[in-house]
Amino acid sequence: MQQEIAFREGYEQVNGLKMYYQIHGSGDVPLVLVHGGGSTIETTFGNIIPFLAQNRKVIGVDLQAHGRTSDREAGVTFEQDADDVVSLLQNLGIEKADLLGFSNGGSSVMQIAIRHPHMVRKLVAVAACWKREGLIPGFFEFMETASLDKMPMPLQTAFLEVAENKEGLQVMHDKDRDRMRAFTDWPEDKIRSIQAPALIIAGNQDVITIDHAVETAQLIPHAELVILPGIHGACLGEICTARPGSKMPEFTALIIGEFLDK
Repeated sequence: MQQEIAFREGYEQVNGLKMYYQIHGSGDVPLVLVHGGGSTIETTFGNIIPFLAQNRKVIGVDLQAHGRTSDREAGVTFEQDADDVVSLLQNLGIEKADLLGFSNGGSSVMQIAIRHPHMVRKLVAVAACWKREGLIPGFFEFMETASLDKMPMPLQTAFLEVAENKEGLQVMHDKDRDRMRAFTDWPEDKIRSIQAPALIIAGNQDVITIDHAVETAQLIPHAELVILPGIHGACLGEICTARPGSKMPEFTALIIGEFLDK
């Protein structure tokens, strides 16, 4: 019989936001989950949290304008997301954490490791991008014509189910779109500056290229690389790409757990 995993949730005032978080399980150094663009804790990580939280504390966050977290006047940036997550952890009395980010969230956790290295014990970046040519051909052309009606319906539905401000769906979409339209390459020196042990994960049919994942793992001094079968987010069981009955979330959680425990 599977043991029931402890759960609690709450809000913290963070840099002008009312920021939502969840805590699953228990343990010393928490694993902090940072979701992808247009997403929530549940849409990115809902299928893998039960496996991750079996033997560690897992903290999920909804980022600015996403899910249950409020918005601010400014647009969204990876740097601001990093600062917001760190401020939340400090509010919760956490001095150091492991980090797991997916897609945009993978870029955000890399920024945490760059901007706040003292907060990071280990880093897991899934389908993370730090330069434009790391994304598949056509990605930025798509962003130029992106509109809410093209946003995956499971992500829209999930937002509307939990957000206090339903009109915020359009705002969230536009801010995420504009972030990627304005995206510029990060200097390689910033990637090389990441000293935390890192696990770089990508799918073999991902939105980021395998070459980009390889380069990221080569630039980070203490990095390991895993290429898993599947498309963007399939290894996590992300809501838009999860396959019913797939063991991939459990398998991925085992890989992540072994990396964090060694």
